Amino acid sequence: MNRTVAIALCCAVAGGALTACSGGSLENWDPLAPATPEADADLISGTQKIDVAGSSVNVSCSGDPAGDRPVIVLLPGAGDGLDKMAALQKTLSEKNRVCAYDRLGAGASDQPDAPQDFTATGKILTGVLDRVAGDAPVVLAGHSLGGLIAARYAPGHQDRVKGVVLMDATSPTMTADITTAIPESATGPAAELRAQNLAVLQGNNPEKLVIPDGKVRSAGDIPVEVIQHGKQYLAAVPEYGPRLEKAWSAGQRKWLALSSRSKLSTATDSEHYIYVDQPDVAVKAIQRVTSQIAG
Repeated sequence: MNRTVAIALCCAVAGGALTACSGGSLENWDPLAPATPEADADLISGTQKIDVAGSSVNVSCSGDPAGDRPVIVLLPGAGDGLDKMAALQKTLSEKNRVCAYDRLGAGASDQPDAPQDFTATGKILTGVLDRVAGDAPVVLAGHSLGGLIAARYAPGHQDRVKGVVLMDATSPTMTADITTAIPESATGPAAELRAQNLAVLQGNNPEKLVIPDGKVRSAGDIPVEVIQHGKQYLAAVPEYGPRLEKAWSAGQRKWLALSSRSKLSTATDSEHYIYVDQPDVAVKAIQRVTSQIAG
């Protein structure tokens, strides 16, 4: 079975190095360096651990607050640490305040002490936003499972989440998508992929997060950009590949219900990791959303 397919559907850890983004003026800046003292003692610059609801959460912030521009918060996919988005963070930090964090069970944050649901992950996200953004508006930019978490969180927090970017986000109906595209009667690699994904969705993942299907709730009229992959790599699954691609695309369209100002685009040269394959596409989308809020 093509491992990349398993990565996309299971939101698993991807191998390989992160493609560097541009950023000449920040050539020697390291978003993973330990936090350094600032004139404002509350402003995180670099990476440090903060206490959120009794758990140690690893966060990284860079860039300076600029007027009314929102704080961009990056949410990586399942099993990925904030280091996966370091190059993206570096580029965005040239003009924006940007933070990322490891969810419980990922990177350098604590392990969850029990199975998690979206309420639990939302509580951690709220604690992180309290610390890194305060009263400033926020743009959530999430990849894969990070996108799903961002999209589930935004409708209930419209007071602070003013924009969302979803990069090949996990479908809001992932279980139904998998079981419809690959029937229980399937055998071979497809059957293995089906079983693997259903286990992940039921909580067998590094974050112990149970991921149920659900309707997409509206976050009002905030700017939302949904970016889907363009390279049809899911088609590599024997017999059921085309159905998986169709289901994934349908799942991306469902996220358009998140806002009356949602926009769907395709990263034509990307597989699942859009911000690695085409970092410029991710950067421009996040900058567009940010500019709409700041304007």
